[in-house]
Amino acid sequence: MAVSLERQSFLVEPLSPGLGAVIVGLDLRQPLAEATRRAVYDHFARYHVLCFRDQHLDQDQQVAFSEQFGTLEHHIARNRGKINPLVQIVSNLGPDGKPSGKVSSDRWHSDKSFRAQPALATILHAQVMPPDGGETCFANMIAAYEALPAADKAELDGVRVVHSWEISRARAGGQATPEEIADAPPMSHPLVRVLPETGEKALFMGEHAAYFEGLPEEVGRIRLEQLTAHAVEERFVYRHRWTLGDLLMWDNRCLLHRANTNFDAARFPRVLQRTCLRGVAPA
Repeated sequence: MAVSLERQSFLVEPLSPGLGAVIVGLDLRQPLAEATRRAVYDHFARYHVLCFRDQHLDQDQQVAFSEQFGTLEHHIARNRGKINPLVQIVSNLGPDGKPSGKVSSDRWHSDKSFRAQPALATILHAQVMPPDGGETCFANMIAAYEALPAADKAELDGVRVVHSWEISRARAGGQATPEEIADAPPMSHPLVRVLPETGEKALFMGEHAAYFEGLPEEVGRIRLEQLTAHAVEERFVYRHRWTLGDLLMWDNRCLLHRANTNFDAARFPRVLQRTCLRGVAPA
Protein backbone atom coordinates (compact mmCIF):
# COMPACT_ATOMS: atom_id res chain seq x y z
CA MET A 1 0.00 0.00 0.00
CA ALA A 2 1.50 3.34 -1.03
CA VAL A 3 0.81 6.47 0.95
CA SER A 4 1.26 9.47 -1.34
CA LEU A 5 1.81 12.85 0.23
CA GLU A 6 2.49 16.29 -1.14
CA ARG A 7 6.20 16.31 -0.27
CA GLN A 8 7.12 12.62 -0.02
CA SER A 9 5.68 9.12 -0.13
CA PHE A 10 6.34 5.84 1.59
CA LEU A 11 5.23 2.23 1.38
CA VAL A 12 3.48 0.32 4.16
CA GLU A 13 3.72 -3.47 4.22
CA PRO A 14 2.13 -5.57 7.02
CA LEU A 15 4.58 -7.69 9.00
CA SER A 16 2.10 -10.26 10.29
CA PRO A 17 -1.66 -10.90 10.34
CA GLY A 18 -1.94 -9.73 13.94
CA LEU A 19 0.20 -6.60 14.16
CA GLY A 20 3.16 -4.73 12.75
CA ALA A 21 4.06 -3.02 9.48
CA VAL A 22 7.22 -2.07 7.62
CA ILE A 23 7.55 1.51 6.42
CA VAL A 24 9.84 1.96 3.44
CA GLY A 25 10.96 5.17 1.79
CA LEU A 26 11.68 7.56 4.67
CA ASP A 27 15.03 8.85 5.89
CA LEU A 28 14.41 9.49 9.57
CA ARG A 29 17.49 11.70 9.84
CA GLN A 30 15.42 14.35 8.06
CA PRO A 31 12.48 16.17 9.71
CA LEU A 32 9.12 14.78 8.64
CA ALA A 33 6.65 16.98 6.81
CA GLU A 34 3.57 17.48 8.98
CA ALA A 35 1.37 15.40 6.67
CA THR A 36 3.95 12.61 6.76
CA ARG A 37 4.21 12.79 10.54
CA ARG A 38 0.43 12.49 10.88
CA ALA A 39 0.34 9.57 8.46
CA VAL A 40 3.11 7.76 10.35
CA TYR A 41 1.23 8.20 13.62
CA ASP A 42 -1.99 6.94 12.04
CA HIS A 43 -0.18 3.77 10.99
CA PHE A 44 1.34 3.48 14.47
CA ALA A 45 -2.17 3.58 15.97
CA ARG A 46 -3.37 0.99 13.46
CA TYR A 47 -0.47 -1.51 13.40
CA HIS A 48 1.08 -0.85 16.87
CA VAL A 49 4.58 -1.87 15.68
CA LEU A 50 6.28 0.10 12.91
CA CYS A 51 9.60 -0.99 11.43
CA PHE A 52 11.61 1.59 9.48
CA ARG A 53 14.25 -0.21 7.40
CA ASP A 54 17.78 0.94 6.56
CA GLN A 55 18.07 3.77 9.06
CA HIS A 56 21.37 5.17 10.35
CA LEU A 57 20.59 7.56 13.20
CA ASP A 58 23.05 8.71 15.82
CA GLN A 59 21.75 9.43 19.31
CA ASP A 60 20.88 13.07 18.70
CA GLN A 61 19.13 12.21 15.42
CA GLN A 62 17.06 9.54 17.17
CA VAL A 63 16.06 12.05 19.83
CA ALA A 64 15.07 14.56 17.13
CA PHE A 65 12.97 11.96 15.30
CA SER A 66 11.28 10.79 18.51
CA GLU A 67 10.42 14.30 19.70
CA GLN A 68 8.31 14.87 16.60
CA PHE A 69 5.75 12.59 18.28
CA GLY A 70 5.84 13.90 21.85
CA THR A 71 7.90 14.37 25.00
CA LEU A 72 10.74 12.00 25.76
CA GLU A 73 10.96 10.25 29.11
CA HIS A 74 14.18 9.94 31.10
CA HIS A 75 15.51 6.49 31.99
CA ILE A 76 15.97 4.92 35.40
CA ALA A 77 18.90 2.79 34.27
CA ARG A 78 21.98 4.94 33.81
CA ASN A 79 24.42 4.51 30.96
CA ARG A 80 28.15 4.41 31.32
CA GLY A 81 30.19 6.95 29.40
CA LYS A 82 29.22 9.94 27.33
CA ILE A 83 25.70 9.71 25.99
CA ASN A 84 22.60 11.79 25.33
CA PRO A 85 20.61 11.55 28.61
CA LEU A 86 17.38 10.87 26.69
CA VAL A 87 18.90 7.78 25.07
CA GLN A 88 19.48 4.43 26.73
CA ILE A 89 21.86 1.86 25.29
CA VAL A 90 20.33 -1.61 25.51
CA SER A 91 23.07 -4.21 25.24
CA ASN A 92 24.59 -7.43 26.55
CA LEU A 93 28.02 -5.84 26.90
CA GLY A 94 29.85 -5.83 30.21
CA PRO A 95 32.02 -3.06 31.69
CA ASP A 96 34.92 -4.33 29.55
CA GLY A 97 32.90 -3.80 26.36
CA LYS A 98 32.67 -7.52 25.63
CA PRO A 99 29.56 -9.73 25.54
CA SER A 100 28.64 -10.61 29.11
CA GLY A 101 26.35 -13.58 28.49
CA LYS A 102 23.43 -11.70 30.02
CA VAL A 103 20.43 -10.31 28.11
CA SER A 104 18.25 -7.71 29.80
CA SER A 105 14.53 -7.07 29.27
CA ASP A 106 13.81 -10.77 28.69
CA ARG A 107 10.58 -10.74 30.74
CA TRP A 108 7.23 -9.62 29.29
CA HIS A 109 6.63 -5.97 30.14
CA SER A 110 5.29 -2.60 29.01
CA ASP A 111 7.94 0.13 29.22
CA LYS A 112 7.60 2.49 32.16
CA SER A 113 4.17 1.18 33.18
CA PHE A 114 5.14 2.22 36.74
CA ARG A 115 4.99 5.91 35.77
CA ALA A 116 1.97 8.14 36.34
CA GLN A 117 2.09 8.70 32.57
CA PRO A 118 3.35 5.38 31.17
CA ALA A 119 5.23 5.33 27.90
CA LEU A 120 3.23 5.88 24.74
CA ALA A 121 5.92 4.50 22.44
CA THR A 122 9.36 3.00 22.54
CA ILE A 123 11.77 3.66 19.67
CA LEU A 124 14.55 1.05 19.43
CA HIS A 125 17.32 1.24 16.82
CA ALA A 126 19.55 -1.74 15.97
CA GLN A 127 23.26 -0.90 16.12
CA VAL A 128 24.96 -4.31 16.45
CA MET A 129 23.04 -7.58 16.22
CA PRO A 130 23.95 -11.28 16.51
CA PRO A 131 23.99 -13.24 13.24
CA ASP A 132 20.87 -15.11 14.31
CA GLY A 133 18.34 -14.88 17.14
CA GLY A 134 17.92 -12.01 19.59
CA GLU A 135 14.47 -11.10 18.28
CA THR A 136 12.14 -8.70 20.08
CA CYS A 137 8.82 -10.42 20.81
CA PHE A 138 5.49 -8.60 21.01
CA ALA A 139 2.16 -9.79 22.47
CA ASN A 140 -1.04 -8.08 21.35
CA MET A 141 -3.03 -7.07 24.44
CA ILE A 142 -6.06 -5.97 22.41
CA ALA A 143 -6.41 -9.42 20.87
CA ALA A 144 -5.73 -11.06 24.23
CA TYR A 145 -8.50 -9.04 25.89
CA GLU A 146 -10.97 -9.69 23.07
CA ALA A 147 -10.33 -13.45 23.37
CA LEU A 148 -11.29 -13.54 27.08
CA PRO A 149 -14.65 -15.06 28.03
CA ALA A 150 -17.38 -12.53 28.77
CA ALA A 151 -17.32 -13.53 32.46
CA ASP A 152 -13.62 -12.68 32.71
CA LYS A 153 -14.16 -9.31 31.02
CA ALA A 154 -16.89 -8.51 33.54
CA GLU A 155 -14.63 -9.60 36.42
CA LEU A 156 -11.78 -7.34 35.27
CA ASP A 157 -13.94 -4.27 34.66
CA GLY A 158 -12.90 -1.55 37.10
CA VAL A 159 -9.94 -3.52 38.54
CA ARG A 160 -6.87 -1.41 39.23
CA VAL A 161 -3.32 -2.75 39.38
CA VAL A 162 -0.36 -1.36 41.29
CA HIS A 163 2.77 -1.15 39.12
CA SER A 164 6.05 -1.04 41.04
CA TRP A 165 9.63 -0.72 39.82
CA GLU A 166 10.86 -1.76 43.27
CA ILE A 167 8.83 -4.98 43.34
CA SER A 168 9.63 -5.92 39.74
CA ARG A 169 13.34 -5.47 40.44
CA ALA A 170 13.08 -7.67 43.54
CA ARG A 171 11.16 -10.40 41.69
CA ALA A 172 13.88 -10.43 39.03
CA GLY A 173 16.56 -10.89 41.69
CA GLY A 174 17.74 -7.27 41.76
CA GLN A 175 17.31 -4.37 44.13
CA ALA A 176 16.09 -0.87 43.36
CA THR A 177 18.18 1.92 44.85
CA PRO A 178 16.61 4.50 47.19
CA GLU A 179 16.99 7.06 44.39
CA GLU A 180 15.13 4.82 41.95
CA ILE A 181 12.33 4.17 44.45
CA ALA A 182 11.93 7.89 45.08
CA ASP A 183 11.94 8.56 41.33
CA ALA A 184 9.39 5.79 40.59
CA PRO A 185 7.00 5.21 43.51
CA PRO A 186 4.22 2.59 43.16
CA MET A 187 1.50 3.66 40.73
CA SER A 188 -2.07 2.41 40.23
CA HIS A 189 -3.54 1.96 36.73
CA PRO A 190 -6.66 0.25 35.33
CA LEU A 191 -6.03 -3.35 34.28
CA VAL A 192 -8.13 -2.75 31.16
CA ARG A 193 -7.36 0.49 29.34
CA VAL A 194 -9.04 2.10 26.34
CA LEU A 195 -7.09 3.31 23.30
CA PRO A 196 -8.37 6.81 22.50
CA GLU A 197 -7.86 6.54 18.73
CA THR A 198 -10.06 3.47 18.28
CA GLY A 199 -11.96 2.86 21.53
CA GLU A 200 -10.48 -0.65 21.66
CA LYS A 201 -9.78 -2.18 25.05
CA ALA A 202 -6.41 -3.71 25.98
CA LEU A 203 -4.98 -5.49 28.98
CA PHE A 204 -2.36 -3.32 30.69
CA MET A 205 0.03 -5.35 32.80
CA GLY A 206 3.45 -7.01 32.47
CA GLU A 207 6.53 -7.43 34.65
CA HIS A 208 6.01 -4.18 36.56
CA ALA A 209 2.36 -5.00 37.40
CA ALA A 210 2.65 -6.19 41.01
CA TYR A 211 -0.81 -6.75 42.53
CA PHE A 212 -4.48 -5.76 42.47
CA GLU A 213 -5.25 -2.59 44.37
CA GLY A 214 -7.30 -3.30 47.51
CA LEU A 215 -6.66 -7.07 47.55
CA PRO A 216 -3.99 -9.21 49.22
CA GLU A 217 -0.82 -9.06 47.15
CA GLU A 218 -0.70 -12.82 46.53
CA VAL A 219 -4.24 -12.89 45.13
CA GLY A 220 -3.49 -10.25 42.52
CA ARG A 221 -0.09 -11.72 41.68
CA ILE A 222 -1.58 -15.13 40.89
CA ARG A 223 -4.37 -13.64 38.74
CA LEU A 224 -1.86 -11.49 36.84
CA GLU A 225 0.27 -14.57 36.16
CA GLN A 226 -2.80 -16.34 34.78
CA LEU A 227 -3.70 -13.41 32.56
CA THR A 228 -0.12 -13.07 31.30
CA ALA A 229 0.04 -16.78 30.42
CA HIS A 230 -3.11 -16.28 28.34
CA ALA A 231 -1.92 -13.03 26.74
CA VAL A 232 1.43 -14.37 25.51
CA GLU A 233 0.04 -17.44 23.77
CA GLU A 234 1.50 -17.92 20.29
CA ARG A 235 -1.69 -16.73 18.59
CA PHE A 236 -1.13 -13.23 20.02
CA VAL A 237 2.66 -12.98 19.48
CA TYR A 238 4.80 -11.45 16.73
CA ARG A 239 8.57 -11.94 16.80
CA HIS A 240 10.63 -9.29 15.04
CA ARG A 241 13.75 -10.60 13.37
CA TRP A 242 16.11 -7.66 13.36
CA THR A 243 17.99 -6.46 10.32
CA LEU A 244 20.87 -4.10 10.98
CA GLY A 245 19.56 -0.55 10.60
CA ASP A 246 16.00 -1.40 11.63
CA LEU A 247 14.29 1.19 13.81
CA LEU A 248 11.18 -0.04 15.62
CA MET A 249 8.48 2.19 17.09
CA TRP A 250 5.88 0.33 19.15
CA ASP A 251 2.78 1.04 21.20
CA ASN A 252 3.30 0.34 24.91
CA ARG A 253 -0.37 0.98 25.61
CA CYS A 254 -1.48 -2.30 24.06
CA LEU A 255 1.61 -4.50 23.76
CA LEU A 256 3.85 -6.51 26.01
CA HIS A 257 7.36 -7.13 24.73
CA ARG A 258 10.56 -8.92 25.66
CA ALA A 259 13.98 -9.73 24.22
CA ASN A 260 14.53 -13.28 22.98
CA THR A 261 17.60 -14.94 24.55
CA ASN A 262 17.99 -17.51 21.74
CA PHE A 263 21.58 -16.58 20.81
CA ASP A 264 25.03 -16.99 22.35
CA ALA A 265 25.09 -13.81 24.44
CA ALA A 266 28.58 -14.61 25.74
CA ARG A 267 29.94 -14.56 22.19
CA PHE A 268 27.85 -12.17 20.10
CA PRO A 269 27.07 -8.51 20.95
CA ARG A 270 23.51 -7.20 20.77
CA VAL A 271 23.40 -3.39 20.98
CA LEU A 272 20.42 -1.08 20.38
CA GLN A 273 19.71 2.55 21.24
CA ARG A 274 16.38 3.37 22.88
CA THR A 275 14.15 6.38 23.41
CA CYS A 276 10.73 6.41 25.10
CA LEU A 277 7.85 8.80 24.48
CA ARG A 278 5.79 9.80 27.51
CA GLY A 279 2.11 8.94 27.29
CA VAL A 280 -0.93 9.95 29.32
CA ALA A 281 -2.54 8.42 32.40
CA PRO A 282 -4.43 5.28 31.28
CA ALA A 283 -8.21 5.42 31.19
